[in-house]
Amino acid sequence: MQLSDFNFELPQELIAVRPINPRGDAKLLVSSGRHIEDAHVRDICEILRPGDRLVLNDTKVIPARLTGTRARKSTQGLMHAKIEVTLLEPLLVGEWKVLVKPLRKLAVGEEVIFSTGLSAICKDKSDGQAILCFSVEGDALDAALDASGNMPLPPYIASKRAADAQDKVDYQTVWAKHRGAVAAPTASLHLDLDALESLRQRGVDSSFVTLHVGAGTFLPVKVEDICSHKMHAEWGHISAQTVAEIEETKAKGGRIIPVGTTALRLIETAAKTGSLQPFEGNTDIFIYPGFDFKITDGLMTNFHLPKSTLLMLVAALIGKEQLDEIYAHALTGGYRFFSYGDASLLFPQ
Repeated sequence: MQLSDFNFELPQELIAVRPINPRGDAKLLVSSGRHIEDAHVRDICEILRPGDRLVLNDTKVIPARLTGTRARKSTQGLMHAKIEVTLLEPLLVGEWKVLVKPLRKLAVGEEVIFSTGLSAICKDKSDGQAILCFSVEGDALDAALDASGNMPLPPYIASKRAADAQDKVDYQTVWAKHRGAVAAPTASLHLDLDALESLRQRGVDSSFVTLHVGAGTFLPVKVEDICSHKMHAEWGHISAQTVAEIEETKAKGGRIIPVGTTALRLIETAAKTGSLQPFEGNTDIFIYPGFDFKITDGLMTNFHLPKSTLLMLVAALIGKEQLDEIYAHALTGGYRFFSYGDASLLFPQ
């Protein structure tokens, strides 16, 4: 299939810049086969069946966006420049691969001061990115980021407004546990602990996996032949307990429903051999039409960017024709798109 097959026109007013509050009031488009139904996230208990199992990503988004100052001596005296940094990937202890804006204003060897007690030296620059060595590491760096950093909102939100304190609540799942993501598993933002308890009482259990979502999730596909696209790698972990829970659900005839494309990608990575196995490591799995799903029976997910790998993943699960019908329905129905937008619950024919 071609990249152009996954393009559509999205009115700017449908891009959500804040989430619906309370979370359960968000719209939920439910599609099973060719049938489409309009509901709300709060209705999910009546939609899922006893015996189903949700798979949730318990990664925790770090406040990965920092603003600092670089000082440089010149013939005019000491010149300062504002530097914005977004953490991308940890390397050695205290070192991170980062995006720098503007990159041209930071040279190798220069220091950026973010706050009292937090600074970093530029160690290297290449391929539009930099490597920063921070003045603190470990728990001290985590504390400094919590104090000084902002949530790394996706570009389509950040271009419309700056991140604020509310985003530290809104752009984080209520069960976030393991620090390391620089983007949220956004389908899970719709659910809270009360919803999970209501589902449990109905007989719908949950299992947890960890996939540290990277900024690469927002990278555009640049090749027309999607089969030649190379995915970014992200670190993930699936425990033996989660594997046993999923296998038990399958054995009893229940459905496995990842909440979000990140959880789906991870369980399908761990099932590449044909059966689900405990997993720890990097995955760069690219799921597009023609993919053979081993574990997934359904998917709860948001509405995605045109020409994105996430859109291709959804098409792989439910079919391109069904995908087109769903998105046409969402556009005419005023559904809100992207990270802070509405949700869908999708089952293939």
